[in-house]
Amino acid sequence: MPKRSVLVILSSIFLMCMTSVRQPSLVCPQTPRAAAPAVSTQPAIMKPTEEPPAYSQTKEQPRGAAELLKRQEELEKKAAELDRREREMQTLSASGGRKNNWPPLPENFPVGPCFYHDITVDIPVEFQKTVQIMYYLWMCHAGTLLANLVGCMAWFFVDVSRGVDFGLSILWFMLFTPCSYVCWYRPLYGAFRSDSSFRFFLFFFVYICQFGIYVIQCIGITSWGTSGWISALTCLNKNVPVGVIMIIVAVLFTSLAAMSLIMFKKIHALYRTTGASFERAQQEFASGVMSNKTVQAAAANAASSAAQGAFKEQP
Repeated sequence: MPKRSVLVILSSIFLMCMTSVRQPSLVCPQTPRAAAPAVSTQPAIMKPTEEPPAYSQTKEQPRGAAELLKRQEELEKKAAELDRREREMQTLSASGGRKNNWPPLPENFPVGPCFYHDITVDIPVEFQKTVQIMYYLWMCHAGTLLANLVGCMAWFFVDVSRGVDFGLSILWFMLFTPCSYVCWYRPLYGAFRSDSSFRFFLFFFVYICQFGIYVIQCIGITSWGTSGWISALTCLNKNVPVGVIMIIVAVLFTSLAAMSLIMFKKIHALYRTTGASFERAQQEFASGVMSNKTVQAAAANAASSAAQGAFKEQP
């Protein structure tokens, strides 16, 4: 056998062995491979070791919402008040103007009401409570003067020499009841109604005098027509029931003095928030005086008489 054919046979056998080694599936079955784990497509987020501090947003949000609701309610109240006032003004203009309703007198009474009084119509919402308190304080003032009259009358029945106190108590009741309404309550009512600095100053001046009168009345100097502490203790030595009545009146005068001082401070604080000033009060007074028809007529007459006198003096 030639060497060349032997080499060819050996090379073919070598190639067959090599192919059997490269293809193991022909010799042994292939084991199935495990499925590869699914790769997450979400970005990796590192978790902090410490949690961030709890912010107060959860607390601030309810507070902010509550404040917004409160402001919304206030705006709705103001809008309702303006609508009500507008309807009231339309009704009044349709009826030919508003009619006086205070004091409430019967229709058959010979004297009619002198003022128009309606706090819910004339006074802004934020000042209505203050004006109502002052109105109730004025009513307590009138009731205390009536109680003082009763106390002085009882004292006069026990001691005939106290006729002067009884007579003055009648005078104080008849004088101070309407004067207090006209001199300090109506200026206060008009000041809050029209935001008038001049009326505020008028109220402050008169109400300081009213406070001084309350102090004198609660002291109760004899022969001054007041059932104060001195008069009550003096009468208590003679008649206990009458003395007790006068002590009650003295307590009422003292309470009025204390309440008037408290309300004076409160109204003064409100007055400072309204933007009123003494210069503004002077301007209102000057404009009010010059717009008065009586003053205008008097000024015109004075100017015409002065012009006529100057014309006559010329040669």
